[in-house]
Amino acid sequence: MIRLYTERLLLRDHVPEDLETHHALLSDAQAMRYLPEIQTDSKSRSLENLQQSITEIGRERRELYFLRIEDRENHEHIGEIGYTVTEMTPLGKLVGVGYFIHERYWGLGYTSEALQELVRFAFEEDGVCRIMTGCLKENVASERVMQKCGFTKEAEFLQYQYHEGSLKDRVEYRLLRTEWLQNKEKVRMRLLFQGKRDLYISQ
Repeated sequence: MIRLYTERLLLRDHVPEDLETHHALLSDAQAMRYLPEIQTDSKSRSLENLQQSITEIGRERRELYFLRIEDRENHEHIGEIGYTVTEMTPLGKLVGVGYFIHERYWGLGYTSEALQELVRFAFEEDGVCRIMTGCLKENVASERVMQKCGFTKEAEFLQYQYHEGSLKDRVEYRLLRTEWLQNKEKVRMRLLFQGKRDLYISQ
């Protein structure tokens, strides 16, 4: 069972008792606006989605990592995050990541916080070497999350995806394990330099 902690959040595998809040999220039209293929219109369909997530937990060659995002103190259901393994290579897994949260939690940094931890888990503990993700170009909040978490824009497709009655542009982003490690080292060195500078000033 996966349980990942951040300062404010717990990312964990699902359990059957999650159904009520799981259905409330998946059937929320606003939260699921950009993921109509996942949105559900009945509790039975939400149950099927939940059972798929739970079934994957025990598989030796797990391909679906769908985790619940909740407040680590009061355990309120904030949203969902996870990735799908698209290919397993001798050098590591290639995965596609996705996320969505309740509207009342938008703009509070929860998605970026959750994605940063998921990326760490993928690269450090699950043998992932490349992460892909993307969104409609008009979904600027989602694209901003990708940028904040160190993803690099690879492509922009014009009139690529049918959504709400029209063809819309889509952007695609990537993050490689080598890139993540390099950025992690840069952050470490920057913090080390900052600490030495503060010590020098205080003397």
